[in-house]
Amino acid sequence: MSQLITGAPLTGRTAVVTGASSGIGEATAQRLAALGARVALIARRQDRLDELARRISSAGGAALAVPVDVTDRESVSRAAGRVAAEWGQADLVFANAGVQLISAIDDLKVDDWQRQIDLNITGVMNTIAAFVPHLIENADAGRPADLMTTSSIAATRVLEKFSVYSGTKAYLSQLTRLLRVELGQKMVRVSTIEPGMVDTELPDHVTDPDASKLMADLIENIDVLSAADVAETVAFTAALPRHVNLTEITILPTQQAI
Repeated sequence: MSQLITGAPLTGRTAVVTGASSGIGEATAQRLAALGARVALIARRQDRLDELARRISSAGGAALAVPVDVTDRESVSRAAGRVAAEWGQADLVFANAGVQLISAIDDLKVDDWQRQIDLNITGVMNTIAAFVPHLIENADAGRPADLMTTSSIAATRVLEKFSVYSGTKAYLSQLTRLLRVELGQKMVRVSTIEPGMVDTELPDHVTDPDASKLMADLIENIDVLSAADVAETVAFTAALPRHVNLTEITILPTQQAI
């Protein structure tokens, strides 16, 4: 997509992006840096984080690679301390790390269920626990403060074999509504992005033949979203005046009907 935001409206801000080693997280980290933010890159794959940090630096941005498994609460807490020590308290937190493992419920792929719960829910909660104090401190000082998550259109659509994945994303969408009530009073904005079909590596993790075919057909037959499209939405939301909170943002390919 063509870039919509111009200039450097995020100059002076410190962003944290989880799941930054690929897909939406990688694209968002690059976009936030291009708009002036310092970006802490959080994911497990250090080699990818280091390469992304080099690309951001080469383009004139500022990036810090912080290899972390977000399902490990203590590791996320230490990462928050490192960000604060290097750059000060984070004021833009994009809790994006997630996984999609689709199967029929009676396949009883309980390890896949647990992995999705651990990453899509517990990983987000660990990120919130580590960085909400940063956001409140920035808001108290009169600065913008944003907590953003990646949900999915699957949070509201009924799709066969998506039960556990959809459940984890519905949790995030409802959590956003509840946290906004609490944190909005403190001038911390809370938002969730609910994308439709995005051409990232996430569908590569799907092993169920029917679900894989559904996604492959969408990618083949319609003009699906790119990770950059979602990144632009995140950037636009963060660049708004601090009294404006876009809360639940559904972004779909124009042709996607399911």
